[in-house]
Amino acid sequence: MIDPQGQANKWVKTMENKHQLQVFKLSGGGDAIRQLENAVQFGFPVLIENVGEELDPMLEPLLLKAVFKQGGVNCIRLGDATLEYSSNFRLYITTTLRSPHYLPDVSVKVTLLNFGITREGLEDQLLGIVIAQERPELEEEKARLVLAGAENARQLKEIEDKIIAVLSTSEGNILENETAINVISSSKALSNEIAHKQQVAERTEKKIDEARAGYKLVAQVVSVLFFVISELAAFEPMYQYSLAWFVSLFKGTIAKADKARELAKRIDSLVSHFEYSLYAQVCRSLFEKDKLLFAFLMTVHLKAHIHKNLDWSHLRFLLTGGISSSEPPHNPSNWLPDKLWGELVRLSNDVPDFEGLEADFREHQDAFKVVYDAADPVAAPLHNPWSTKLDPFQRLLLLRVLRPDKLTDAMHGFVKATMGTKFVEPPPLDLDRCFKDSSATTPLIFVLSPGSDPMSMLLKYADNLKVQVDGISLGQGQGPKAAKLIETARTRGGWVVLQNCHLAVSWMPTLERICESLTAENANPAFRLWLTSYPSPDFPVAVLQSGIKMTNDPPKGLRQNLLGSYLTEPVSDPAFFNGCQRSGEFKKLLFGLCFFHACAQERLKFGPLGWNVPYQFSAPDFSISARQLQMFLNESADVMPLQALRYLTGECNYGGRVTDAHDRRTLMSLLAVCYNESIFDDGYTFSPAPGCECYQVPPEGPVEIYIDFIKGLPAAAPPEVYGLHPNADTTKNQQETNQLLDSLLASQGSGGSGEPAEAGGSSSRDTLLLQLAVELDSKLMAPFDIQAARYKYPVDYHESLNTVLCQELVRFNGLITAIHTSLVQLQKAITGQVLMSDDLERVGAAMYDNRVPASWMAASYPSLKPLGNYMADLEARLNMMDTWIQKGPPAVFWISGFYFTHAFLTGVKQNYARKCHIPIDAITFDYSCMPTGPLPEQPPAEGGAYVNGMFVEGARWDDASSMLAESLPKVLFSPAPLMLLQPCEVSKQKQFPAYECPLYRTPERRGVLATTGHSTNFVMELMVPSDRPQDHWIRRGVAFLLSLAD
Repeated sequence: MIDPQGQANKWVKTMENKHQLQVFKLSGGGDAIRQLENAVQFGFPVLIENVGEELDPMLEPLLLKAVFKQGGVNCIRLGDATLEYSSNFRLYITTTLRSPHYLPDVSVKVTLLNFGITREGLEDQLLGIVIAQERPELEEEKARLVLAGAENARQLKEIEDKIIAVLSTSEGNILENETAINVISSSKALSNEIAHKQQVAERTEKKIDEARAGYKLVAQVVSVLFFVISELAAFEPMYQYSLAWFVSLFKGTIAKADKARELAKRIDSLVSHFEYSLYAQVCRSLFEKDKLLFAFLMTVHLKAHIHKNLDWSHLRFLLTGGISSSEPPHNPSNWLPDKLWGELVRLSNDVPDFEGLEADFREHQDAFKVVYDAADPVAAPLHNPWSTKLDPFQRLLLLRVLRPDKLTDAMHGFVKATMGTKFVEPPPLDLDRCFKDSSATTPLIFVLSPGSDPMSMLLKYADNLKVQVDGISLGQGQGPKAAKLIETARTRGGWVVLQNCHLAVSWMPTLERICESLTAENANPAFRLWLTSYPSPDFPVAVLQSGIKMTNDPPKGLRQNLLGSYLTEPVSDPAFFNGCQRSGEFKKLLFGLCFFHACAQERLKFGPLGWNVPYQFSAPDFSISARQLQMFLNESADVMPLQALRYLTGECNYGGRVTDAHDRRTLMSLLAVCYNESIFDDGYTFSPAPGCECYQVPPEGPVEIYIDFIKGLPAAAPPEVYGLHPNADTTKNQQETNQLLDSLLASQGSGGSGEPAEAGGSSSRDTLLLQLAVELDSKLMAPFDIQAARYKYPVDYHESLNTVLCQELVRFNGLITAIHTSLVQLQKAITGQVLMSDDLERVGAAMYDNRVPASWMAASYPSLKPLGNYMADLEARLNMMDTWIQKGPPAVFWISGFYFTHAFLTGVKQNYARKCHIPIDAITFDYSCMPTGPLPEQPPAEGGAYVNGMFVEGARWDDASSMLAESLPKVLFSPAPLMLLQPCEVSKQKQFPAYECPLYRTPERRGVLATTGHSTNFVMELMVPSDRPQDHWIRRGVAFLLSLAD
């Protein structure tokens, strides 16, 4: 039984309790096996809870009912034991998985029942609850009628059975059988009496239903909201909420909501109270980034299911940007990016209420550019007819195709306007409230995020309550100690804190059993179990659902980060702060270190522009660096050991976490701003950019001077403070929008409150997928003829690019085959010709969400493009290879079109090495950026290769000066120049003022750490002409890219 809400468990236990039901989990070990063996022999029913997608082989004989006769008795073999098999034995198995995929060999052995609750079913239950509280006499009467109806039906069945029995045993003429006539006569009288009762009951039930209908809106709203919180687990495994907890919250609302004589006012009171109560309760367990997402989900589902004024196709477009397998028409503007133009075309062609948008854009580009250029595009006015035609939700769709970086702000405003201000202002964590909501049997769970440490807050709270706290950090071998601590505290009272549960995956089943064994009878009322864990799919769902979850995100922003460093150990300790012999220099360098620590953490929010890999720099990194700073200054009275401090802090303390070579370069560049001789000068600023003059080292003084100075800094620091370009804010906003939309999209695939039937449901989805699969397959090029290519371009000692070409064709053929096979199988599965496997279901789900399926990516080159653009990009790459085969190597290579770019670069070097008889490891490239103009028609005469197709992020190429220059406003990526890669000996490489610029395959920049010490996403270093210092572009995060994400 598929039982995510525990309904089946409850039903089985109620039904079979009188027959000595045995309940256990297979994780129980030997005890579970003994219980099962006893139940088989004595005929007890068995309920096995919480199984996964694979069943224990021990159950195989029971599932197959492999019963055999032995000595005239029914027997069955379980493991090594032969047991007598009782005919009264019953086996029930439940799983809490929402959508399990059982293999066919499991499905044929069991009867699969889905006990997952539906919106209508929950609505009926909730209606019963609210009526029982508000109008108990109606609910009692309803329950009595249901029981009476069941009893009447039973009596009618008995009458029918009796009549059939009389007729079947009667001999001769039935009219002469007095007994039969008496039975039939009495049966008719009883039947008439029951029919009369049923008529009365139906009339009464109709009146009750009319009275219940007044409360139906409450049940509908609450039912919809349950499925909203059920969706949250789709993108974060720690967001688990049980139906029992939800119903308990609803009952609390009924008791606490404002009373009113008028039914309409009472209904409004119940709905508004429950909506905010649920929002506040759930928000305390959500990370900061997901609180707006939850409020938005509440809003759109209430509009779609209750108010019926939201078109589901509009929401699909908002989340995916539409699906297309063809290229859009030419972009008529020079300011709207091609990706957004493609989405605008799909919005115009595919989404109701936006017909004619494309044509209107062509005619009134200036009106749309006003929105595009606006500092606050959310409030920017639209021109007619769009200003009057679109409702607030539809404006979000238009904003997506014009200014997606501001979509998060627009969604915030939409929720605020629809639901009210309080739904965008989540209440702060109230530890006292959480504690009062808990009991000895309810674990309290802190869900951790990088930089958060709830222990100090918890210990302070326990100290105020005068409670003894025993804590242990879980890890290898700590499980038994933790179990002993819990057992001791459970009997005598007190708190136990188990930290870092995510590090003890193997002990989690034991923790689940311990939590399930806690009852009001065996636990001291003063006992509390506190758990801390980073998000982990291995954390027990049952513990999450029964526990009280809390999050405590660390403060965001440079100012809060600096303040946090000064208010915590060791800086907050007066003995440390005033304990250096070189006090003035120490305090300036300490402020510089605090600034560096804050910058290192704050750059995380800028994604790959900040750090290629998101490192979790922590308080201990800062603490040890601060202590080393004091120690070195105390021991070096005559010299300033800046070089040693930079090495220890940058290469060891912070650098110890850094795995990417370019991130290490960035780290040392940032540290050089904070640890240098100039920091001792009065008025030294950490950024020379305009508007950043306030970010300087304050004059020497007591710690209060520094704290007051920090409090006077702006709440939001501009990106220039971290060394980034102002465009980095746009990048950050875009990433936040993408993350929000990805999470929303993931939640829509979890069932429950998804697309309603009236919006098309699964039939329209299947039709769309079938059409899309046919279109994509028809456009896919046939695999290359490898034999013909090898014949035309054989292995040649002096032409390594022949080998490169043939290797590329083999790789592309593997990708073509993988895509073609899955598309053909998906078409067959949709039309019912083959089984819809789990893999095919995932392919279909990804295509429906405009994403490239994971099975394709496993055979593909790295790419972050959406489905339609990925297929267009693949087509362009295949055409490049086909042209090469037909016409020979091109004069200019589209470097972005290679499957494995490193092979091409090695081939170019190999040709030069063999031509000049030089070892290949003694060869590098000379890099020349060519002026804009017609592309060369012949390859370089002296060897090497012309390459184009690259992009610049974080800066731009200036044709006028032939150097790197600052990006233009709102232009995040710009084309890179045509480059000549000229092989040369390492010792003869040309030297000129340049930035050593990394080249990456995708904007993500991160990959798997290869044996070279670089990421697999990294291609090579380019020398790009520049008139600025290297550190300027390093802190900007400037890189060349082979492909973009659009």
